[in-house]
Amino acid sequence: MAHINRKYIDTHWFIFIVKGIISLLFGWVALFSMNREFSYMIMLVGMFLLSMSIIEFINALYKAKKKTGWSAALSLAVVDAVVALALLFTINQDVTWHLVLVAAYSFIRGFCEIVSGFRTTVDPTDRFTWVLGGMCGCIMGLAILNSGEYFVRFFGAYLLTIGICSLVYGVHNHVQKQEDLEARREAAKSRSKKSRVAKKSK
Repeated sequence: MAHINRKYIDTHWFIFIVKGIISLLFGWVALFSMNREFSYMIMLVGMFLLSMSIIEFINALYKAKKKTGWSAALSLAVVDAVVALALLFTINQDVTWHLVLVAAYSFIRGFCEIVSGFRTTVDPTDRFTWVLGGMCGCIMGLAILNSGEYFVRFFGAYLLTIGICSLVYGVHNHVQKQEDLEARREAAKSRSKKSRVAKKSK
């Protein structure tokens, strides 16, 4: 692939694979767990967000070493950690508090993902996965706000969706990375060949 028409290529594709697997696991448990106690559901959501925060912190450290894009990863890690701790340390709070917090998180994250889909990539597959996950976040955020104590089912469905989107995004970007490496090798070979021809002509 000699001509690369993508504006942004994520070099940390493995992070999205890990996030996708964790989202699928927590989403499956949230949807199909027999334990429907509200405190258990809040703990489940809090543990999920805490897990995502740890992954993003690791991602931010890795990107800081590469000096690229670390601030976005760090911001997401902080937000996930703050929301997770706010849930875990207020399990005995009123139900409304938890619903508003989870709904706001889902909606705002979804909105940010939609914006990211249109601003950070021109690749149609990448854009579709970001926008799809973002739309689900916005829809589920509104649904959670009106779902009462059964909100975890909606959140679980949302996690399954973003889990699939993260896996697709990670795999697709891994393929993109391999294609770009191959394109660079071909370009290097071409330059080397031209250089040898130029030297012979002299």
